Amino acid sequence: MSWRHVIEMSDLLDSPSASGKAVAEVLKSLGATEVEVTEVTGEAGETEFVKVLIPGTNGRSSGGDAPTLGIIGRLGGLGARPEQIGFVSDGDGALVALSAAAKLLDAAAKGDRLPGDVIVSTHVDPDAPTQPHDPVPFMGSSVDMAVTNSVEVSAEMDAIVSVDTTRGNRICNHRGFAITPTIKEGWILRVSESLLDIVERTSGQNPVVLPITTQDITPYGNDVYHVNSIVQPTTATPAPVVGVALTTVTAVPGSATGASDLQVVESAVRFVVETAKDYGRGIASFYDPAEFERLTSLYGSLAHLQTKGDES
Repeated sequence: MSWRHVIEMSDLLDSPSASGKAVAEVLKSLGATEVEVTEVTGEAGETEFVKVLIPGTNGRSSGGDAPTLGIIGRLGGLGARPEQIGFVSDGDGALVALSAAAKLLDAAAKGDRLPGDVIVSTHVDPDAPTQPHDPVPFMGSSVDMAVTNSVEVSAEMDAIVSVDTTRGNRICNHRGFAITPTIKEGWILRVSESLLDIVERTSGQNPVVLPITTQDITPYGNDVYHVNSIVQPTTATPAPVVGVALTTVTAVPGSATGASDLQVVESAVRFVVETAKDYGRGIASFYDPAEFERLTSLYGSLAHLQTKGDES
């Protein structure tokens, strides 16, 4: 179970003084030896990115060949101060990712090390801006999405789970979490059966899949509608990406406080942790390489969807 890690990380992040440096110190106390904190200033403010490596017994960081999983916590910010007081709904992406990192580090210190490396990355911003969005307001971000991708997405990640609060919509009316189809190089592929298995055992419910459109997998800044940033990492990597969406029955703004449901957060943490276990052992897969090769041989590359397109 991950309850202790979720509660402790929630207390740490639910503060106007929350910082990447404070998060890094907690992760180091749990045994992390490779933690990076990167301060980035954008047009709307500044934030601190945190990236931590949890080495596997057969991971590439130690010369092994087990695949590396990337866990990215997506969000605009933990808070919208001074407009809002306290932790906002949007912050759950970081809360899940960092709680999963804490759980994996704690397990490794006790002797339960995973075969593959895991890289967890997110950012810590207690006073991010907000922006208009339909049907409910979005949290904005202090830095541009391209900058966020450049810091959070690593070439070492062989597959990525991208966790994002996805409550501000009317297309996934479910209390809990949902996963997206796998996205790779402009292709929206079939939903991974092995990841659906993990959803079932960690949620105790039938799997829920978040609808993803072609618009959602194109980069921010092209002036088309995006449900949110959940699969934006796919615009910066050839690795397969699956979104993990924290969802509700009603549309809840990302800038709303009091909306985080720690029971849902904890189940999403367990999903992420179990995915890391199974992916590193070769039990879970994100897509079928042979089927992907067949698709591209029949219909060609869709990698142009990872760009902002032809403005002419």
